[in-house]
Amino acid sequence: MSSADILLPLASSLANSKGWDDFTRTLMLAGKSLTPLPLDERTAETAIEGCESPVWLAYLTEQDSVMAYSPSKVIRGVLAVLLEKANALTGEQRRNFDFEDYLSRCQLERYLSQSRGNGIKSVIAKLKGI
Repeated sequence: MSSADILLPLASSLANSKGWDDFTRTLMLAGKSLTPLPLDERTAETAIEGCESPVWLAYLTEQDSVMAYSPSKVIRGVLAVLLEKANALTGEQRRNFDFEDYLSRCQLERYLSQSRGNGIKSVIAKLKGI
């Protein structure tokens, strides 16, 4: 297993959670760790199409990181897990990384409704294109 494949702390805590209640609580706590995308960056250009809840995602060069925001607590948790990993990778690694497998390994895909899952695929596509 390469270092890119290792589950980072938020993903690991989800993978180790026991049952729906523990998983949901852990996911909500993960969302609290997400540094929100500044209001002035939440524009039509940074909005992600196809999401059930509004989601904005952008690479901010001054922070040298990908940042995101959603008013949905569940989606903020998913974004926190994705961005924890995305920001630990180089641009090239991020473009080639299997985020779907990563979410599967931390049990996230089985807790996402189909419509949320489709929105997360749009988030991942944008992450890979940044």
